[in-house]
Amino acid sequence: MKRKKVSMIWLLAMLITVVPVSAKKKKTVTDRWPDGTPVSAWFSDTTKVDVASLGRRYVITDYGVANDSTLLQTERIQAVIDLCAREGGGVVVIPPGTFLSGALFFRQGTHLHLSEGGTLKGIDAIKHYPLLKTRMEGQTLDYFAALVNADGIDGFSITGTGIINGNGLRFWEEFWIRRKFNPQCTNLEALRPRLVYISNCKNVTVQDVHLVNSGFWTNHLYRCERVKYLGCTIYAPHTPEDAKAPSSDAIDIDVCKDVLVNGCCISVNDDAVVLKGGKGTWADRNPDNGPNSCVLIQNCHYGFVHGCLTLGSESLHDWNVVIRNCQVDKAARVLWLKMRPDTPQHYEYVTVENMKGSCGSFLVVRPWTQFFAPEKRDDMPLSQCNNIVIRNIDMDCNNFFDVGPSDKYALNDFTFEHIRVSDRKNAFQPSLIGNAKVNDVVINGQPVIGRP
Repeated sequence: MKRKKVSMIWLLAMLITVVPVSAKKKKTVTDRWPDGTPVSAWFSDTTKVDVASLGRRYVITDYGVANDSTLLQTERIQAVIDLCAREGGGVVVIPPGTFLSGALFFRQGTHLHLSEGGTLKGIDAIKHYPLLKTRMEGQTLDYFAALVNADGIDGFSITGTGIINGNGLRFWEEFWIRRKFNPQCTNLEALRPRLVYISNCKNVTVQDVHLVNSGFWTNHLYRCERVKYLGCTIYAPHTPEDAKAPSSDAIDIDVCKDVLVNGCCISVNDDAVVLKGGKGTWADRNPDNGPNSCVLIQNCHYGFVHGCLTLGSESLHDWNVVIRNCQVDKAARVLWLKMRPDTPQHYEYVTVENMKGSCGSFLVVRPWTQFFAPEKRDDMPLSQCNNIVIRNIDMDCNNFFDVGPSDKYALNDFTFEHIRVSDRKNAFQPSLIGNAKVNDVVINGQPVIGRP
């Protein structure tokens, strides 16, 4: 109980002190993606969903759900969702109070609204999250449902300033016990639910909600198009050692197109925005896997995270990815390109710009070998990263340039420009990258002489 109180105090402190760089609507700085193609007007529209326009409100306490935080009410809440769908759709409302539930499944035409003071809280026993065919860690497999699930919906939203609380402490403790017993224990062997899983959906908006304390990944998008996260707070603790939240990624983007993350506050004990898509020597031949494209992260504020923007560890081809106009407070890394030696990967046309704050490493490109399993493949493509732009950076870093060469990947056409950083490692070596361009880079007060 004490740990839970400490966790909530930490969260409240974060909500007070960690605010978006800009809460106002802000048009995009450029109308072009890094590869030169036009950015659609959809990305410039950060207008919040008008909940009143979504149809009839189904307040769950009006339909037999008790306002009792100790009572498990999965079936009763699901019955409200199903009734809403049968009657033509509308908004399922979590009113003020705390409502305990297992996995819930939203239908076409239904939406979820968390009222101010309202909490949907996940039960901390895995038996209440059914096994089903799903997507997890770059694989299609049987795994556990999330607390909130939406599949095959066109026009789904999660709104309101209330909380979706994964109640993850028991799941985290079990994970660390398993890892202590078996250091090779994988993430999947500790049985844990995600908080939100949205798959095969279009025109999705998640706005204003507090998504906290997930047992596993916090938000997972699979095969989705046109998804917006607007003004959300995403949190999971990274201390104390025996109660931090393992694998609590904030937003995992898995084989998706057109994703906007705007004005969010993110602090989790893993990566923040992560691009997934598949893993393994033959991953590019599996139709369940695929690329990500047109992802824009802007005006966000990062607390502690492993990586602000991470490509991998299960990823194939990602392009037209931009992170900009963000404040970073002690993130472990800003841009992390995880290179799996057992997977053909291609990361290209990625831009990081207008970033301020502090971090451990700013740019990381290194082999990623956790739980990898190479197979023999004669035509294995050489992985590569190209057309990566880092510009307009003002950061205090332990290591600005954490890059290692490998015969498993090629690095080409990186641009570093208009950069002012303190760098304790002072290991900037652009010669490791083919055709690297350096313009107006100052490290520890000293100009770097580079190629324009």
